[in-house]
Amino acid sequence: MKRIGILTSGGDAQGMNAAVRAIARAAMNAGLEAYGINYGYKGLVEGNIFEMKSMDLDGIINRGGTILYSARFPEFAEVEVQLKGIEVLKKFGIDALVVIGGDGSYHGAEKLTKHGFNSIGIPGTIDNDIPGTDFTIGFDTAVNVAVENLDRIHDTAKSHQRIFVVEVMGRGAGDIALWAGIATDADAIVIPEREYDAKAIADKLTANREQGKDYGIVVVAEGVKSAAELKAEIDQYGDFDSRAITLAHVQRGGIPTAKDRVLASRFGDYAIQLLLEGKGGLAIGIRDNKLVATDIIDTLENHKHQTDVSLLDLNDRLRF
Repeated sequence: MKRIGILTSGGDAQGMNAAVRAIARAAMNAGLEAYGINYGYKGLVEGNIFEMKSMDLDGIINRGGTILYSARFPEFAEVEVQLKGIEVLKKFGIDALVVIGGDGSYHGAEKLTKHGFNSIGIPGTIDNDIPGTDFTIGFDTAVNVAVENLDRIHDTAKSHQRIFVVEVMGRGAGDIALWAGIATDADAIVIPEREYDAKAIADKLTANREQGKDYGIVVVAEGVKSAAELKAEIDQYGDFDSRAITLAHVQRGGIPTAKDRVLASRFGDYAIQLLLEGKGGLAIGIRDNKLVATDIIDTLENHKHQTDVSLLDLNDRLRF
């Protein structure tokens, strides 16, 4: 093995640049050449590939987004397009590919693996919804961004005696809502993994008001419904001065936390170690603070991310 390729795909996540840096630097220090692929699988098929130099990696560990850019490319689901991508990789002399991204990105790496091209997946998504790992790159930063904004909303909610229904990201997993909600003393947290009762939430908010707490925060994951829709439901069961807020893409941007930078660095270095050992077709993760690597095909086809829904019960036990 002489050359490895690196691409980022899907939604950007804080810490992707730290992972790119770690993969490329670890490869260079092992005597390999590192090639960056711009615009994800689209750039791969189009041959938008360049050799990375050490200076390309200087000063990027603290930057959000991805210096390799990202692009949606549903065409990569077609076998002919996948095979064309492999032809391009071979044309550039690339022996293995490291993919940083979420579920869709992993499936692309899985397809390449099935075609016999050595690919490794590194979990980079703020949703924290990848099987085989406790945490993904970007999750910690996204939660902290949500927490900062919820703290600000809490101040104005209390000042104006209002109920705020706040929508955070998380289509298939409620991890951001769970962690941010608990960290900001939310009155209710609504996630895809458990059914909710709008009337029960409204009754709780009403009971809080009768006990002297005349404001409230409800956090909802986007995978359930919008903040506006949930607000309308809750309003049916109480006389509230309520507002709906969507945090949206602000959760993806900004400076990655130290935790995400270190996690990305560990993942990237581990990917190169595995490749140097002749291993591939793997999904990298972390469990109980230990790096792990599982078969990427088995991981995607036979396992699902498990959100710790017991945190909902924790939040209920700590409520007003």
